[in-house]
Amino acid sequence: MAVLPAAVRPLQPPPGSKIDFGAEIDGVDLENLTDEQFTGIRNALYHYHVVVFKNQQKLSPKAQYELTKRFDPASDNYGHGKTLDAKRSILHPDLKTVPHQPQVQVIGNGFVPSYEGLENVQLRHPHHRTFHRDHIPDEKDYDFTRFYRWHIDAALYDLYPPQVTTLMAVEVPKGRRQTLLYDDGSGETLDVPLGTTAFVSGERMFELLSPEDQEFVRTSKIEYAPHPYIWMSSARSLPTGLGMYSENRELPESELPPIDPTKIMIFPMAWKNPVTGKLALQIHPSAVRRIHCADGTVIDDLERVRDIVYKLQRPAISPPYVYTHDWQDGDMVLFNNRGVLHSVVGAFKPDEVRLFRQCNLAASEPPVGP
Repeated sequence: MAVLPAAVRPLQPPPGSKIDFGAEIDGVDLENLTDEQFTGIRNALYHYHVVVFKNQQKLSPKAQYELTKRFDPASDNYGHGKTLDAKRSILHPDLKTVPHQPQVQVIGNGFVPSYEGLENVQLRHPHHRTFHRDHIPDEKDYDFTRFYRWHIDAALYDLYPPQVTTLMAVEVPKGRRQTLLYDDGSGETLDVPLGTTAFVSGERMFELLSPEDQEFVRTSKIEYAPHPYIWMSSARSLPTGLGMYSENRELPESELPPIDPTKIMIFPMAWKNPVTGKLALQIHPSAVRRIHCADGTVIDDLERVRDIVYKLQRPAISPPYVYTHDWQDGDMVLFNNRGVLHSVVGAFKPDEVRLFRQCNLAASEPPVGP
C-alpha cells in the first residue's frame, strides 16, 4: 500500500478460518477525507474487499454518502432506484430513507422513537421464515439461525450494480450468539454474533473452482429476471440462502410491471477487480434467469440454471470461507459490492434494537468481465 501503510491492518482470521480478506483502517477522519487518504482507502478496499472503520459514532449521513459516491462520482441514485415502491417487492419492508439524505437508508430491528428526521420508526430485521421454504422451529429461533439471502446489492434491472456499499452501525444489541445452520445435509454449522453480516470473497469463490469450471465462468454470462424482486416474491429460498427452489412459483411476465427489454441485465459471471485485475465469481443466485454460453447457446431451463449456479457458488460459503462481522456501536464497514457476496443473518427479539445506516449507489458503468 503506497498510502496509509501503517493504518491498514488485515483482519486476523479466527481459529479454523481460511478467510483471506478484510482489514481495519485507523487514523482517518471520514468527515473530512483528503484525496490522498481516499486513494489509500480505495487501494485497501480493492485488495481487502471489506474495510472496517471503528468508532465512527459521529459520522454524518452526508459524509457516509459522500464516501460512497467518491468511488463512482457519476453515480447519484440509490442502488435499487424506485423498485422499493412496488409493494410486492421482497425488499419493500426492510428500508426507510433518511429524509435529508435520500441516498442513505435506515435498516435494523425494533422501535426507534426518533432518528435523523424519522419519527416513530418500526424497523424489521429480515427473518428467514419470510423467505425460506422451511424454517427453524419457533422455539429454537433465538438459539439457531440461517443465512437469510446471499446477494450482491443490485437492482439487476435497468440500473447497474453499485461499486461499493457502506454500512454504519448506530446501535447494536449486545450479548448472545447464535448457531447458524446450513440445513442442507452437509451438517455444517457456524457460531455467529447476534445479527452479524456475513461476507464471502468472490475471488475465493472463483479460485475454488476446477479449471474446467473456471473456464466456463470466464466465458459465460448471466441474464437476470426482469423486476427480479417482484418476480421472485412468491418463490422460496433454499436453507443455505444461496438461491431458490424451482417450484414454478415465480410470477409470470404478465403479472410484472411493464418490461423494457433494453433494461434486462446480462452480465459476465466473473467481474474484474479494477485495481488487481483478479476475477471474482459475482452472481446474485436468487435473481438468475438464464445462462448465455460461449458458443452462443442459452440455457433457459430455470431449474438447470439454478443448479449450475449453486454448484459453482456453494463451496465458497462453507464455514472456513465466511467472515461474520461482530458489529459494535460506531462500526462503519465499507465493502466491495463487485467482489463479495453478503447475507443478513440472525433472529432478534422484538425489544432488541438494531439501528444501521446503509448507502449504495447505482453505478455509472456495468461490471467488467475477463
